[in-house]
Amino acid sequence: MSDFMPDIQFVTPGGRDPGRLGRIVLVLLWLTVCLAPVAFAIGDLELATGRAGTPGTLRVASCEALGQGRYDCQGIFTPDSGGSAVAVDASPDSEAGDVTRARLTPEGDRAVPAGTKGVLAALTLPAVGFGGLGFLPYVIMYWAGARRGRRAAVAGGCLVTAAGAALTVIGMVAAYS
Repeated sequence: MSDFMPDIQFVTPGGRDPGRLGRIVLVLLWLTVCLAPVAFAIGDLELATGRAGTPGTLRVASCEALGQGRYDCQGIFTPDSGGSAVAVDASPDSEAGDVTRARLTPEGDRAVPAGTKGVLAALTLPAVGFGGLGFLPYVIMYWAGARRGRRAAVAGGCLVTAAGAALTVIGMVAAYS
């Protein structure tokens, strides 16, 4: 790979700055990428916390391997209200035979784990975005030319990124256990 290094053109040759407009665009893109997971997780969080959906029990009937570590799982959802059982898509991290507390989506096509396990699993994606926001304050301070407080911004960025990574791992462990 080092043989090709002289031929690579870097994005900012000569260390040029992206300029004021470029900085604004980069910060907005950074915010979009880090906050979008929160918006995408709202539906699953509402289900996991009990604010939406029908409570009941999910029994995973089958899981078919799709290749490359991906699975398609089907299950039977039985509502707590005593209604008829419904065939649904189950979480791909399920195993055939699993029985768990779940909530049926308002559309009635899938069931997601409820309770602590469901909440932690639903928080996995927003945690990635939260961790990604860690060093944004430092970057803004650097571009603004602020000298005071940059060390604190780096320390804070490390803490926020570590917290996001920890919550991501906790959510994934909860989802797959």
